[in-house]
Amino acid sequence: MSIEIKNTGVKKVVLAYSGGLDTSAIIPWLKENYDNCEIIAFCADVGQGEEELVGLTEKALASGASECHIVDLKEEFVKDYIYPTIASGAIYEGTYLLGTSMARPIIAKAQVEVARKVGADALCHGCTGKGNDQVRFEGCFAALAPDLKVIAPWREWTMQSREDLLAYLAERDIKTSASATKIYSRDANAFHISHEGGELEDPWNEPSKGVWTLTADPEDAPNKPEYVSLEVEHGRITKVNGEALTPYAALMTLNAIAAPHGVGRIDITENRLVGMKSRGCYETPGGTVMFAALRAIEELVLDKTSRNWREQVAAQMAHLVYDGRWFTPLCKSLLAASESLAESVNGEVVVKLYKGQASAVKKRSPNSLYSEAFATFGEDQVYDQKHAEGFIRLYSLASRIRALNANDVKGK
Repeated sequence: MSIEIKNTGVKKVVLAYSGGLDTSAIIPWLKENYDNCEIIAFCADVGQGEEELVGLTEKALASGASECHIVDLKEEFVKDYIYPTIASGAIYEGTYLLGTSMARPIIAKAQVEVARKVGADALCHGCTGKGNDQVRFEGCFAALAPDLKVIAPWREWTMQSREDLLAYLAERDIKTSASATKIYSRDANAFHISHEGGELEDPWNEPSKGVWTLTADPEDAPNKPEYVSLEVEHGRITKVNGEALTPYAALMTLNAIAAPHGVGRIDITENRLVGMKSRGCYETPGGTVMFAALRAIEELVLDKTSRNWREQVAAQMAHLVYDGRWFTPLCKSLLAASESLAESVNGEVVVKLYKGQASAVKKRSPNSLYSEAFATFGEDQVYDQKHAEGFIRLYSLASRIRALNANDVKGK
């Protein structure tokens, strides 16, 4: 099932290792096809859960790796990647909160750092040739370590299916928890979990209850709403229900609060970077609450033109993150613009959680541009409504001139 490459140029390779089916097969495949090069397994802990990490080192070594490096990236992931992205307002194709996409640059960066530490001359990933992640990882590698060779087994070996990989491992007596009956492809981190495959490959199929693993079905969620208070400083969540928390702790707290209410479920058919469409279900409970809080404060503090600019930045940022261009000058520019706008995004929000919805029902900010004195429908002493006439006349002047010109033409 493998091809004979016998590349003697690769001596040591760092593999992005999860312990799943693909990467379990990659370790022996590399040893067989790359002239017994040394395999260093690398796993990024981005909050996918302790159960995903238990026994990982032993599993990697049993598969043929000489070392396994598990790097704790949870706080850095939330602080330096999730928080800046959500502060920008980035949402891909109007729905996807970019949970998988945001994790790739920090994983790739840490993989390069491990490679430098151990003196590797190659990097390896288990991304398929159909997906976005191959572009994301390799785009980061190009920016951070263009001198290192990149090995992508799915673009080299002859195996084409889950069954092929299971047979490959069985032939070599390598144990795996994967099976042909585990039909869903899932990817989890602190921000979300994604689900693909199985019945989801037909967009006419409604997702079954077996798809969702993190959030409650909104139909089964409590009949009584829950309210959660969030404090925001410069576009970052700093307190939840009055308690000061680190970025990672805040996200974990909100996940635990929002998930039982079915908050954060989406089912989308998105445009992949490689050209095809794919259907996925995503669960992002805490992140959805964070988005609701930040947008509520922005409604108070950003004027019309600033809000319009923030939306343009958000749209550009969403495509940049999705397309794997984090380590680029454009990313620095967009983040700088976002940070400038976020300087005034300070305040407190109360979010109502009920049957799959997260709604900001209370909001206040010391930088609020909302003035009840000006906006009231009652009697006020600060706004002279007569002033609106001159404004409207100037605002619509071009339309007036255009109409007058048209009438002159008709008259002739």
